[in-house]
Amino acid sequence: MSEFFYERIHKQLEDMKGAGKYKIYRYLESPMSAHSRIEKSGDVLVLCSNNYLGLSDKEELVQSGIEALKKYGAGGASVRFICGTYDIHRELEEKVAEFLGTEAALTYTSCWNANTAVIPAILQPGDTVISDELNHASIVDGCRLIARGVNKAIYKHSDMADLEEKLKAAKDSPVKLVITDGVFSMEGDIAKLPEIVELVRKYDAILMVDDSHATGVIGKTGRGTEEYYNMQGQVDIITGTFGKALGGAGGGFVAGRKSLIDLCVQASRPHLFSNSLPPVLTAIAKTALEYLMAHPEIVQSLREKTNYFRKQLKDRGLNILEGDSAIIPIMIYDAPKAVRLANELFEHGIYVTGFCYPVVPEGQARIRLQVSDSLTYEDIDWAADVIQKLVE
Repeated sequence: MSEFFYERIHKQLEDMKGAGKYKIYRYLESPMSAHSRIEKSGDVLVLCSNNYLGLSDKEELVQSGIEALKKYGAGGASVRFICGTYDIHRELEEKVAEFLGTEAALTYTSCWNANTAVIPAILQPGDTVISDELNHASIVDGCRLIARGVNKAIYKHSDMADLEEKLKAAKDSPVKLVITDGVFSMEGDIAKLPEIVELVRKYDAILMVDDSHATGVIGKTGRGTEEYYNMQGQVDIITGTFGKALGGAGGGFVAGRKSLIDLCVQASRPHLFSNSLPPVLTAIAKTALEYLMAHPEIVQSLREKTNYFRKQLKDRGLNILEGDSAIIPIMIYDAPKAVRLANELFEHGIYVTGFCYPVVPEGQARIRLQVSDSLTYEDIDWAADVIQKLVE
């Protein structure tokens, strides 16, 4: 047993603590909602959840999970191509394709798995992948897993001139894949889809958008980045999650043409070598999607509450990043201060998280607020007052 190895780990952890970057779990004892109960802390207002539409504790979703658990059991205990495929998987995948207007869709156990599945599956030596520098870590890891001989390029965040330069440099590649988040999780801004699509078409490339923080959140009916810009059908590959606005239970997907989905079935490693999405989570995701399709007004309600929250924070002089998503970053810049502020807010009954490097760039520490439709306007007013007092 190498003592050096464990001594090194101990030093790494101590360094994190000294820099104010050490993460401590808080254990929930109730469903995720606007107000949740935390072990030893009681009721808190949750402003750091991906529960954008407030569906996590929706009775319809809970009941569908109970019924699926009784019907299908705990899980398939198998990968899809052996004996892990259920009729409920097909039903959800057909519903995703219907919702997004694509030919087909395929589910994974998470959007992380979806991203790390589709990127390596579709690229071959000589191809080029071009990724926004602030894309989610799952996209970064998906690009790391591509075959030797595939060219990789990163363009400056939402910088169309830089993206065009990268596309020009890749002009001889048989396939050029441009990847962007739809809504960037730490910034809250939305990809410049019209300009990206124009460049992608100009240079005969294909476009992949991760809509994890966009599905259910932006667009008139929550159909994400394409709908936000009224550009349905312009993105070649859409990935997303059921673990955020769509109930938060778990699972992810890839959507696009049938041939693309068939290739993912045949060749994507997370699909071939990892158990299928448990039927209980599949049923919950399907119910969440059906609920959203039947109640598109909740998307407008979320938008109104988000705009109201932004105004309250700005009126109180807080430094927030502009955006049109349900993510509101309050810029603190100093990492220890951001972590300390998050802890102070928690002590006052507001659950938020301080983000610092490597989750965000060095010197860009922040408190990220995430708005849920389960919040009341009274919740928002009270939170804005408390945040103002502590930030000052």
